[in-house]
This record gives sequence, structure tokens and C-alpha cells, in this order.
Amino acid sequence: MSRAPRSDQARRSWGDDDSATPILHVDMDAFFVSVELLDHPELRGKPVAVGGKERGVIAAASYEAREFGVNSAMPVGLAYRRCPQLVMLQPRGSVYRAVSRRIMEILREVTPRMEQVSVDEAFLDVSGARRLFGSPVQIATSLRRSIREQENVPASIGIAATKHVAKIASAHAKPDGLLLIPADATLPFLHSLPVGTISGVGDRTREKLALQGVETVGDLAALGEARLVRLLGKAAGQHLYELSMGIDPRPVVPSREEKSLGREETFFEYLEGRRAMERVLLRQAHDTARRLRERGLVAATVAIKVRFADFTTITRSVTLDRPTSLAADLYDHAQRLFSEVRIPSGGLRLLGLRAEGLQSARGGIQLAFDDDPRRGKAENAMDGIRKKFGESALGPASLLADDQVEDRGSRHPASEGDGRRLIHVNYRRMPPNGYCGGISDR
Repeated sequence: MSRAPRSDQARRSWGDDDSATPILHVDMDAFFVSVELLDHPELRGKPVAVGGKERGVIAAASYEAREFGVNSAMPVGLAYRRCPQLVMLQPRGSVYRAVSRRIMEILREVTPRMEQVSVDEAFLDVSGARRLFGSPVQIATSLRRSIREQENVPASIGIAATKHVAKIASAHAKPDGLLLIPADATLPFLHSLPVGTISGVGDRTREKLALQGVETVGDLAALGEARLVRLLGKAAGQHLYELSMGIDPRPVVPSREEKSLGREETFFEYLEGRRAMERVLLRQAHDTARRLRERGLVAATVAIKVRFADFTTITRSVTLDRPTSLAADLYDHAQRLFSEVRIPSGGLRLLGLRAEGLQSARGGIQLAFDDDPRRGKAENAMDGIRKKFGESALGPASLLADDQVEDRGSRHPASEGDGRRLIHVNYRRMPPNGYCGGISDR
């Protein structure tokens, strides 16, 4: 968590236009303490900290402890003097890392353009995820909900046009909040903040700026680049001026090579009926396969994740005879794994499909003698149509409502009269190992 100064007035609505704000900064709230409270629910609402013994420092403090002036990096002795009733818990690094890994996987479900910067924070560029997951605000809302439901810890998210502003926004969204800074509100937001909010303004720099009458970021920008360079030097002066003007060209840089791709869905009304569950798996298979092909990857393993109504969670996986990037292959193996899962009464709370053991396609996938090359051609053609006309222009017939599907395709009322043509691929088995499809006039 950033210890930079905040402005209470900045935690407000700055508008709802997120069309030019693809950067999300996800920051867990008092992460170590939040994880510890999962095992110590009796401590909720009390001043709690995670840290060393008498000569150690505070690693994290609950918001109740912060009201007494207890903060991270503070000596434990000072923390006890400020808050004698403070409950101190010893750090459990392996536990925090395990929770962190699961949270980062939730973020990677949305976009591979995810840059983890610490155990409890990451940047995401969701510009390529809009069609599938919605607007940046919708994505951020869904991520916060998923993290809360799957790990039961809170996260705050800032949404902005740049990494620097998104990070400041997430700090002002705390605790457990979301703050959007529309692109055209970037300067009004920044210029209203204390100058110490800007990255790179430490105590000594703040003292120099105070002598020039600089108290806010707006005051800093008003000095101008030339004066800042004379005052602070070329590198620091130019850097701070650019940040004060909302200029931050840094891209989100993925922090590691992808090892898996997939999608899982949490159901607010428990999912019942195998037919409905298999339709979810089919949709997930198509989404995962499309993303594999976009990245030039194939998967050697298919896995499913199932969470029942009582929160019991199981995973199953199978290694393929040959790597694939075809939805038909992913679905076939996922469906077989799922057919062996006994579904208790109450249905499912979560269902997911994941492609693992990723490797480069290296120019294509070698087919077996009994494979049908038309399947690959069909899915590649689907990719091209979706890219040109949008995701909603094309879909498997099996995913349409039963009364909208005929054996060889059907009209979809939602798109009636929009001038498009839709290929419905109906993944009902046809020997030998083939699938039927149809074309509907749009």
C-alpha cells in the first residue's frame, strides 16, 4: 500500500466515461492482515498488525490500527506505544504467496497483459478484453467480486488512462473500493492532489518545492518544465513535470510467460442440470481456443475446475495425445472429465476450463490419421469472421436457446435485420468425428 498523502476530496465521482481508460491498478487492502483474518475471524474490527517481534517492523496493519497511526514499515515498539491494544501476528510468507498466486491467476483470466509489481498489486491493460468481458469499469467490478468470492479478501482498483494515475486512483479508492478517472478528468484529478502524491516526490524534494510555494500537483505543473529543471535537475525536473501533466507512456509489461489459459465462471444462482453445465464448458472451450490461436500457442493438457454449492472444489486434468488449439478438442476432453464428476444436490457455484502445458504452435498442429482437417479450418474461419464483425457475429448453435436451434442452424432474433450472416456450429457428434453447422441469414 502506498503511504503517499491522499485527498479526501479526490475520493468522489469524476465521471463515468471509461472509453479511454484501459489501465487498471489492482491493490489488495491490508493484504497480510486480510489473509490472517481468514483464520482469525474473531479479530475482525480490532486493531491488528502483521510484523516482527519487539525489534521488528510492521509489515501490514488493519484499518482499525491505522486510526491509531500504525503503518507499515513502522518499528513494532512505536506501534505498541501508539496502540497498546494492538494485536500482533507473526508473518506467514508461504500462506500470503499462495493466496497471491491464486489472485494473480484471477487477473490473468481477463488479460495476459498483466504486470505483477508486488505480492499484492498488479497493473492490467484491458484494451484487448473489452469484447469478451466488457468495459474497464465492468471488468474491475467483476474482478473485485471474483477476488472477494474466491479468496474472501478485499481489493481496491484504480482505472485510468495511464499507470501512474491508475495507481494513485487505487490508493484513493481504499478501502475496498473502485475509482475511475476518465481521460478528460486526468488533469483536474491530478492537480487537486497534494504534491507528495506524485511518484518521485520525497521529503527533500517536497521541501524544495515548498520554498517555491508548491503545495499541490497543480502548483507543480504551474511552475513549468524549465523552472523545475533548474530547481531539481534535468532528469527529475522533466520526470515530475510530465507526471504532473498526466504524461506516462509506460506500457503494462507482462511479468512472466503464460503457462496456462482458461476461463472460469462463478454463478450467483447455482447452476443445475448437466446440459446447462456442458454448454458453459463449450463456451469456455471456444473462448480459450480463440485466445490460444491469437497467441500462436497450443495446449498439451486440459483441466476443469468445479466448485459445489457447499464450496467444495475439485480439479481434474488430462494430458492430450497431441497439443491442440481447437475448441472441439478442448471441449471433448473437458466434457469427458466432467462426465466423471458426480454433481450433488444444490448444483454448481463455479465451473472452469483451463488449457495448460502451453507451447508454441510452430507453424501448425500435426493431425492424426483419423482427424478431420475441416475442424481447424472452420475454427480459423470463425476467428476471421469474429475479428471483422465482432464476437456476437458468430457462435456455436449449441449455445443458443433450445427453441432457437435447428439441426443445421437457425435465426437468432437478437440480430434480426442487422445485415450480417451467422455461422452456427452445432457440436453434436456426427461420425466420423465430425460436426454439423449451418448458415443463417442476418
